Amino acid sequence: QVQLVESGGGLVQAGGSLRLSCAASGRTFSSYNMGWFRQAPGKEREFVARISWSGSSTYYSDSVKGRFTISRDNAKNAVYLQMNSLKPEDTAVYYCAGPVRGDSSADYWGQGTQVTVSS
Repeated sequence: QVQLVESGGGLVQAGGSLRLSCAASGRTFSSYNMGWFRQAPGKEREFVARISWSGSSTYYSDSVKGRFTISRDNAKNAVYLQMNSLKPEDTAVYYCAGPVRGDSSADYWGQGTQVTVSS
């Protein structure tokens, strides 16, 4: 069993930055590919980014590529999402999840953290 707890969301102006954190419990965390997803009001959940268990490989959706950076610290059982050049369309609840299976599913999910970008 893995528990995931996100933090770091908030309200920011367009062009600003936020860093999301995901704290994981469970001794198998370091063996999981981890990811971030988001869901805006009235829309389906969408993939944002994922990172391999070692951190050596990352993958991003086209909508965030070049602006967001996913990273992890296995010693701290943590995953991060650095979000720069934020846009109003980035407004959503952001979820940490893992182990990620492709771009659409995962075994465990956090409760989500709200990110609101004002124009």
